Amino acid sequence: MRFVNLTRRTEIGANSYFLELEGRKLVIDAGLHPKEENEAALPIYRLVPDGSLDAILISHAHQDHVGSLPVLMRRQPQARVLMTHATSKLSDIMLHNSVNVMSRQRDGLGSRGYPLFTHREADQAAEFWQRVGLRQYWTLSGERLPEPQGEPTFELYDSGHILGSAGILFRAEGRKIFYTGDVNFLQQTLMKSADFPEEEIDVLIIETTRGDRALDPSYSRRKEEQRFLAALEEAFDRGGSVLIPVFALGKTQEVLTMLYHFKRRGALKESPIYIGGLSTKITVAHDQLASLTRRQHPGLQLLDSIEPYVLSGREIATTQINRRRIYALSSGMMTEKTLSNQLAERLIGDPRQSIFFVGYADPDTPGGRLKAARLGDQIQLDGQLPGARLACNVQEFDFSAHAPREMLLEYIRKVAPRVVVLVHGDPPAVGWFAERIALELPATQAVIPEPGKEYEF
Repeated sequence: MRFVNLTRRTEIGANSYFLELEGRKLVIDAGLHPKEENEAALPIYRLVPDGSLDAILISHAHQDHVGSLPVLMRRQPQARVLMTHATSKLSDIMLHNSVNVMSRQRDGLGSRGYPLFTHREADQAAEFWQRVGLRQYWTLSGERLPEPQGEPTFELYDSGHILGSAGILFRAEGRKIFYTGDVNFLQQTLMKSADFPEEEIDVLIIETTRGDRALDPSYSRRKEEQRFLAALEEAFDRGGSVLIPVFALGKTQEVLTMLYHFKRRGALKESPIYIGGLSTKITVAHDQLASLTRRQHPGLQLLDSIEPYVLSGREIATTQINRRRIYALSSGMMTEKTLSNQLAERLIGDPRQSIFFVGYADPDTPGGRLKAARLGDQIQLDGQLPGARLACNVQEFDFSAHAPREMLLEYIRKVAPRVVVLVHGDPPAVGWFAERIALELPATQAVIPEPGKEYEF
């Protein structure tokens, strides 16, 4: 097996990985870096000769895993592109949104070379995607088999991260290679926990997102939901509203499901809910797939049950902020010019208002800076605006869609791999795993793959 990390740095960035199994060449994931521009936002695709791939496999539809797929397909038009049905539907939405974002960056910020692909290319790319089912044997040419045979095969396993997300188990030369993708072993409010293989694995390629922080031993999802509910009511009692910065895909639907259950049991009093346009499109897809995918509350139709109001970019600056409103708006990291960023600018100086973070925010993003700020600090969320003294209530809740490091380490112990390849984590995160594996699993080789370096296992 040959392996090359195509991600440009040891980080959570434009995730993409090259594998060669029995002479068959493939790439897993084709991400786009959320903080870089132009060529720097892409994986190192020049390391994969044009026209050389047999297959491209996509683990899930988040931009850091699928956002540059049309660019890769342009270079590898012969490659079979394989993903789950839900990932296909969601990726189509996400890629068209990416074109819109890149076009605004070109027009507003002068980003040369943007967009990296067009709406037409996104449509054309989607025509060639093949949808494959979970726990079935597939060849890299997209043929379903009743059982593994002589050539390399793969199977998809639900990873519990977002709708459609999957880990990928490869079989080749009597060996097993498993790529986790982004994984959650904890039950979420909407998504069920991962359903992964527990047999011995030869090479495990595993995400390490939360390796830099320990899980509170007293943590439970239910207790965190109750803390979230209590904080909402406290915020409303102060006479204000609550902004919840969310990722349009995944976190929005989890928050809507929580709010639905709060309201259904009478725990949350009347409070209008607002979401953005992209979140609405993605929630429509969730509702369409409600009975066809592995999730909790399979029949729940979120838009019909919650009936959220939809805010557009044109309305966000003038909409009246009344009491007892919940604004679940993207982006989750409050990127400049997004709905959450623009609304936060109006809230941060008002002590009646609240901003609740429910997921990860990179420290270098506006959301990350706001999470680290203290009351009275001067905070600037948009480089073109003056900023204000932080006076609103800022809280953080742990509704991560990534498994805590303790559960990832337990999975490594369970499948007892000969080699663990540590990816999708910042240096402190991958470093923690490397140290623990060396200490607890001396028979297992832990590898932190240098970008662009070729490894043979």
